Amino acid sequence: MKRCDFKGMLPFAALAALSGCATEPAPVVAPPPVVVIPPQPRPPVGAPLNLAVPPADAFGVRHTINTGISPVQTVWNLRSAYNVAALNCVKPQHAAILEGYRQFLKTHAVRLRAVTREMDKEFKEKAGAGYVRVREAYMTQVYNYYALPPTLPAFCDAALAMSIEGASVPAKDLDSFAANSLPTLDAIFLRFYDSYEQYRADLAAWRQRYAPQTPVLTIPPVGPGRAPLATPPAPAAIPAPTLRIP
Repeated sequence: MKRCDFKGMLPFAALAALSGCATEPAPVVAPPPVVVIPPQPRPPVGAPLNLAVPPADAFGVRHTINTGISPVQTVWNLRSAYNVAALNCVKPQHAAILEGYRQFLKTHAVRLRAVTREMDKEFKEKAGAGYVRVREAYMTQVYNYYALPPTLPAFCDAALAMSIEGASVPAKDLDSFAANSLPTLDAIFLRFYDSYEQYRADLAAWRQRYAPQTPVLTIPPVGPGRAPLATPPAPAAIPAPTLRIP
């Protein structure tokens, strides 16, 4: 586009000057804004979308099946973890776990029987005549805790290391071995639950930014002595930005 001023020129002079007029640049039209939406956060290691996570207290300590348990329960929970590993860690690289568990039961048979009796005593003191039902429910929770599918690969690796170390533990040292080994196994689950809580926080932030919930207007019913509410005016239309999803 050219911008010329022919004021005061004769027609032939204006015609001659036409070729020398300055060219005015065309106005630049800004493209619509582009919003790049990142992928929606997903649960870690293929975990379910609505997994129940053990809570953490005000000090950040997460309360799991192994929190605040007695020395007897510590031995029992370690044995339960070992049992779960022997049944579920079936890959060739974890084959030594099953044999290690069999040897574990033989080496520590006397102490494990005593632990069972002491567990019964503890539950009877807490739950009274119905202690068997309470004990069985607790044991089911322990086994389910260690059988959580998303943690299985890391759990099997840790159980293999524990079985190798435990092969040389004498019967008299079972309690101390359990006290040292159980936190190592539990750390796998604590890390997983921390990562799951981080996923929830990331998902909430993603939804807040990219998929906000549409507010719902609740209108009370019209009753005696109540006038119907006026229909609110429709909001002005706002052009939507261009979306690009990678």
